[in-house]
Amino acid sequence: MADIDVFNGDADGICALQQLRLAQPCQSTLVTGVKRDISLLQQVEGGAGDHITVLDISLDKNREALVRLLAQGARLSYYDHHYAGEIPIHSRLDAHIDPTPDRGTSFLVDRALSGGHRRWAIVGTFGDNFDAMAIKMAKPTGLQESDVAQLRELGILMNYNAYGSALEDLHIHPAELFRRINPYPDPLVFVAEDETMALLRDGYRSDMDKVQALAADLKTETHAIYILPDQAWSYRVSGVFANQLAQGARSRAHAVLTRLRRGGYLVSVRSPLDRPVGADVLCRKFPTGGGRQAAAGINHLTDDQLGRFRREFEASF
Repeated sequence: MADIDVFNGDADGICALQQLRLAQPCQSTLVTGVKRDISLLQQVEGGAGDHITVLDISLDKNREALVRLLAQGARLSYYDHHYAGEIPIHSRLDAHIDPTPDRGTSFLVDRALSGGHRRWAIVGTFGDNFDAMAIKMAKPTGLQESDVAQLRELGILMNYNAYGSALEDLHIHPAELFRRINPYPDPLVFVAEDETMALLRDGYRSDMDKVQALAADLKTETHAIYILPDQAWSYRVSGVFANQLAQGARSRAHAVLTRLRRGGYLVSVRSPLDRPVGADVLCRKFPTGGGRQAAAGINHLTDDQLGRFRREFEASF
């Protein structure tokens, strides 16, 4: 009998797990990776008596592994907000899946736990760029505006840490980041006491200084495309830069393309925040694409697909 936690390495995935493990402590095996490594369930072996908790990775992208694990007798709890397709009905599958555009996985866990660890849910919700929902969640808690600002910064930094073409690009392995936050029921205490914040803050500021100097490859009232060079800092900032752009121009769709060492591009797409739908549909038109309605991506857009992507991007929003 084993407990296995499978989670996206970004802020939403880590904060969703943090809430669950504060409420239901256990010694578990951690399975995670960079933000774009979403086929994580394929790495898991499980059988009768094993409990596998899956957080913030698309069921549709992990369907085959899910069906296999259920057939092998494992019990699974699945929390996610990405496109799922048809959700299997099984007595050993407890699914909490809701693709509503303004709800992340941390929100879904918060709802399941009746707000038991709300502050960590707020961090994860900010990290996934759901600022309006995070502020709404914070209102009943009595947090001061300065406290909410600290939770937002932590969410952004945790999310920033997850982006990279490989784990070597990250400042901290996502499993290690979870281990660092796990002893802290209150994220504000973590912010005040742990050196991780300073490490991530310094890295974030340095990387964002580089990206701010870049000019858009395309920029209109409704669409913008930025192309980043093949550099480790580019991989690290691609997602948070896309989020920043979306927050700064709520009626505009954004795409951030990062040149890959092997050729082609890593793509982050953000729907206009005023109408946060369509990003997932666009990205699923390409073989390695997926995500959610407001934010999605393509893990490898080949060079010969670039022209088609530009046309589809401009037609989608």
